[in-house]
Amino acid sequence: MQIGSSNDSEAVKAQYATSKGLDTRLSFHDKYSTNKLGYGNWIVSNYEIAEGMKVLELGCGTGSLWMGRDELVDKFGKFVLTDFSEGMLATAKGNLGERKNLEYKQADIQDLPFEDDSFDVVIANSMLYHVPDIMKGISEVRRVLKDDGVFYTATLGENNFTDILAKWFELGGESFNPNHNFTMQNGGDMLKKAFADVEGRIYGDSLHVTDIEDLVDYLCSLASFKTIMDIPVDRIAWILKEHAVDGAIDLPKEYGMFIAKGVRNFGGRV
Repeated sequence: MQIGSSNDSEAVKAQYATSKGLDTRLSFHDKYSTNKLGYGNWIVSNYEIAEGMKVLELGCGTGSLWMGRDELVDKFGKFVLTDFSEGMLATAKGNLGERKNLEYKQADIQDLPFEDDSFDVVIANSMLYHVPDIMKGISEVRRVLKDDGVFYTATLGENNFTDILAKWFELGGESFNPNHNFTMQNGGDMLKKAFADVEGRIYGDSLHVTDIEDLVDYLCSLASFKTIMDIPVDRIAWILKEHAVDGAIDLPKEYGMFIAKGVRNFGGRV
């Protein structure tokens, strides 16, 4: 999962080619988020997965969401973790290991290699906004999901700290094209084309950053801030410090989750 994103597909591929940048972002949020429940813990708290269910995760990343949750994972009848990136998938496999109910598979949400009605639960966190054809991806989710199944998809809001930071860096020549392709503001309408019942839930949080250098590292790991590399690091730090109060920077975070279920006629399926 990550917070800043880009519409540039090549930049996105580079951002997720290995787990290094993602690890930087996850550590940053763990350290500076004011809601100490943790986004991952909150996400999992929303899941209702009964024993023996078949679960598919799309865009599993490093698999960090499931680390330390052996009891939950063990009750899945089958758990298929997929990612578009081979590097991410390899890291997830290294983190979670081999289990009799686990399967790792490279897959594109726009063309899923699974039969119709295969899964009780499909999960896609912080990834739909990267998909070139989002409605095709949602159609594929609906196809592989059982009629009484549930789709959980976490995403960003449109009032996030990356947009604020981008305005600050216009002073440094930064160009920024925020990815609002699938947000808490517009994602519900897309999902309602495929699902009869769509609920949105917001996770309340913010950032209180006390080490500016950590924020510099975070920005340099984002595809959406790729042109920041043209700015000297000391200049990046200087711009950030201009907005600090008592040595700290406070920034808003807005993201949450959609829970979609219920049959709706979509893409030829009833």
